[in-house]
Amino acid sequence: MEFKDYYATLGVPKTATDKELKQAYRKLARKHHPDVNPGDKGAESKFKEINEAYEVLGDPEKRRKYDELGANWRMYEQAQQQGQPFPGGGPFGGFGGGGAGGEGGAWSINMGGPGGSRTMTEEEMRDLFGNDDPFSDFFRTFFGGGGPGAAQEGRRGRAPRSQKGRDLESEAELTLEEAYHGAMRRISISDGGHARNIDVRIPAGVKDGSRVRAAGEGEAGSSGGASGDLFLRVRIRPHPVFERKGDDLYTKVALEVATAVLGGEAQVPTISGTVRLRVPETTQPGQIFRLKGHGMPIVGKPDLRGDLYATADIQLPRSLSKEQRQAWEQIKKAEGAR
Repeated sequence: MEFKDYYATLGVPKTATDKELKQAYRKLARKHHPDVNPGDKGAESKFKEINEAYEVLGDPEKRRKYDELGANWRMYEQAQQQGQPFPGGGPFGGFGGGGAGGEGGAWSINMGGPGGSRTMTEEEMRDLFGNDDPFSDFFRTFFGGGGPGAAQEGRRGRAPRSQKGRDLESEAELTLEEAYHGAMRRISISDGGHARNIDVRIPAGVKDGSRVRAAGEGEAGSSGGASGDLFLRVRIRPHPVFERKGDDLYTKVALEVATAVLGGEAQVPTISGTVRLRVPETTQPGQIFRLKGHGMPIVGKPDLRGDLYATADIQLPRSLSKEQRQAWEQIKKAEGAR
């Protein structure tokens, strides 16, 4: 039977969606409709081809048969309507003998050339295609001879293929302190209708948006397949004192005016407490001090940490005592005398 490429007729790829098929059909049908092209035999013939193509591709069941059987799909359809076995041949030139899963698990395939057809054992088929079944049930049913039972018979005795379980994902919200020290979260999941709890350890230094993997704690596999994994997506709450950038932390250190001018010491907050900072004289507002190794731990390297950056926040007095005023007046006079 002559093969008609209905996809080419409609000008669409084989992967076209139903919507794309309909749009292509309507566009071509309007262009080649006999009423639009009176007396044009070519347009009339084209219009018939377009309708024939869409009659097949626009019907999901017919399209499936067409994709599977190609030029033989109408022969199969006619045979079905008449209650007769499908007389067609396969893409290798014809099947016979045991057929799909027939006696002895052998296929009679026309390999071309003067030798005609010969029988291939199941072992030879596996050499060609591996353990994966190269033919669908639909293909086996209508090319192998023997109906749907033949396809099932061909699969009988073969161990079902193992399949890995699906990965699962959940979310955990942490404080910055928990991200600094590491944390544990108990996650409840439902697997196969059964609820179970999983304790997931979150490493120190984890970043916002990171995914922590609990291997083998996802959905159970089938037929001996491995279980999937559980992924825990981490969300870290904003902190009132620290801002995190990568593995570094940023904060402010309050300095009295006298300390900023004359120099001295100040206590800088850290996640785990405070650290002493030596302040040089004439420190300016907004000046940044780096405290090495007082930032966040680095995941997988617990002995390494980022840095802490402290910005000088000079605190101006809101009121003055008599002595303070006198002192500031002396400073003002001294500045004016320079």
